[in-house]
Amino acid sequence: MSKKKTGVGVDHEVPDSSAELKDLEQYGRHRVPRRHEPLRPDLQLYEVRQGLKPGSRYVRITPTSQQTLRKMAPAHLQATEVLQRPRTLLSALKRLAIGSPLASSQAIHERLDKVRALAIFSADAISSTAYATEEILLVLVLAGTGALGVSLPIGAVIAALIIIVAFSYRQTVRAYPSGGGSYTVARENLGTIAGLTAAAALMIDYVLTVAVSTSAGIAAITSAVPALYDERVLLALIAVWMIVLINLRGLRESGTVFAAPTYLFIFSFAAMLVTGFVRYALGTEAAPPPPESVAVTTGSLGFFLILRAFSSGCSALTGLEAIANGVPAFKPPESKNAATTIAWMAGILATFFVGLTMLAHLFHAVPLPQTTLISEVGHTAFGDTPPFYILQMATMLILIMASNTSFADFPRLASIMAHDGFLPEHMTFRGDRLAFYPGILLLGALASGLLVVFAANTHRLIPLYAVGVFLSFTLSQSGMVMHWYRGRGRWRWRNMIVNGVGAAGTGVVVFVAAGTKFTHGAWIVLVGIPILVVLCLRIRNHYLKVEDRLEIREGDVSDRHLTSTSSSTQTVIVPVSRLDRSVLRTIEYAQALSQNVTGVHMTDDMSQGEELRAEWENMLPNTPLVTVESPYRALVGPFLAYIDAVDKVNPQEHIAVVLPEFVPAHIWQGLLHNQLSSRLKLSLLRRPNTAVVDVLYHLR
Repeated sequence: MSKKKTGVGVDHEVPDSSAELKDLEQYGRHRVPRRHEPLRPDLQLYEVRQGLKPGSRYVRITPTSQQTLRKMAPAHLQATEVLQRPRTLLSALKRLAIGSPLASSQAIHERLDKVRALAIFSADAISSTAYATEEILLVLVLAGTGALGVSLPIGAVIAALIIIVAFSYRQTVRAYPSGGGSYTVARENLGTIAGLTAAAALMIDYVLTVAVSTSAGIAAITSAVPALYDERVLLALIAVWMIVLINLRGLRESGTVFAAPTYLFIFSFAAMLVTGFVRYALGTEAAPPPPESVAVTTGSLGFFLILRAFSSGCSALTGLEAIANGVPAFKPPESKNAATTIAWMAGILATFFVGLTMLAHLFHAVPLPQTTLISEVGHTAFGDTPPFYILQMATMLILIMASNTSFADFPRLASIMAHDGFLPEHMTFRGDRLAFYPGILLLGALASGLLVVFAANTHRLIPLYAVGVFLSFTLSQSGMVMHWYRGRGRWRWRNMIVNGVGAAGTGVVVFVAAGTKFTHGAWIVLVGIPILVVLCLRIRNHYLKVEDRLEIREGDVSDRHLTSTSSSTQTVIVPVSRLDRSVLRTIEYAQALSQNVTGVHMTDDMSQGEELRAEWENMLPNTPLVTVESPYRALVGPFLAYIDAVDKVNPQEHIAVVLPEFVPAHIWQGLLHNQLSSRLKLSLLRRPNTAVVDVLYHLR
């Protein structure tokens, strides 16, 4: 080989003789197929081009920086970052908003340390201290201001429940380090229906968390700036979609963004507690109250009213399960770091909740129409000073950012359920920044709908809140009891007792919340959970039927699938996601068109790719299969790059792309599948020298 100048003035290695060029074409590492020669699909970096003199040819080597595909092994190509470069204004704007794509191999570097994890997964639980005590007082004030003192024993019981549930979840993260939380624990130990019930309850809770947290955050700022009160719905929607955008940028980056507001709230809230108790101890707590007044009724304080206040205050426990659902997001050792973070979260939550409840009692705070309780207590502690406004700003930020806990957990739970076949398979897709884009966007849309329907009113949303989350708590802890009962270990009986106490405590709250809040909106959750369970079972049933219909059985692979009967050598490419009956029919059709048929499998998981290759070579040994690995999880782009590479080898040759596509029995079932064939058809529509054939396989 010698270096020669090409027409563009770049040195390339080219063969010294026509014999060496022929060897390169026929047997070289990057073999260049001739016209009408069967395609060897793993060759794409070399192009044979005509020289200036008649009959002369030269080999052009694509520079590494411009290679869209990189050869990793025979019949194994890897898509490069070149394919991710913005090519349109829309893609450039997307990169500006979301950031540069991350390869799947970078997932380990996107894991969270305990400091960032506390900001992401604990924001929901810690922020609930801003409204949980107020919800207790809103119920007790119905019996008169004299009944507000009952908030202290209610707060003590709720604080004890926080410690019990948190300790129980520390055991859960050690027993189930793969994540999944209540869904995984309940499904594995109590059965599919229990698992789906826990999952449905959690998903409803996550949607409500976004709506409630955002509404409470906007209420905090409108308390300080009353002129914004009438714009609260618009402000809430803007806040939700800002958080959606941040989460689309990835878990670690969102953790960095949300760390500052979380810790600002922790320090300002702690300062308020310390200042408030010091003021009370010194007898200087008399800062002027807000000007609003509240109409206080003089009803009787009955047992039912106390239970209703207790169930409202239990909103302080929302978010405690978040860490158990997101264990895989922690840096190694995952279980240990998750358990430590749970302990930090529970300690901060219990301290803040009890502290605010005590200060509200000592300062004789009463719920006011357009002023939050934390604003009252903060004003009494700090007066009309900068620390008060810092507290209000921190409260607004933490309440809005608290919804990020749901954005961290809802998409992850949805992906686990989709992997099990209970939700559409799109939910498993990770976007450019390794975030579960479909789940994030779905959560944002559902929460926005709730904010519009309930006018971003926290008090109207809270009654829907406790039932779902405590139902998932109960099922999770009950599942852990069965886990310890069936297992072996030195401390299994002690663990059974701890989880049993947790299940009993949260189970009582479920019945109390359902009974006391049923007419206030809890019936919506109680009806919604079984509807979601039935929907998940229907989706799973559909996938099982499709799998059974497409499964290759003995006798499906015949001689007509093994060899081509056509004399044509036209290049025919068949994209393959898995090997099933629809693909066999497509291969049979492709072989009727040409003897030069190649299967192309795009994947972001090479272990699955190797499994498919082994199955393919066993069933279709005479049909080559090339694997295109996509580290950035895109499928259409790498496939088009492969088509371009083949086209550069033989630019005069027409390429036929034969698409396998199965048609479900009902139109709505098409929404449960990724529609890769439709996307490929759309992308190939304007490509020259390319014929697209769709081979349909109808499922009946």
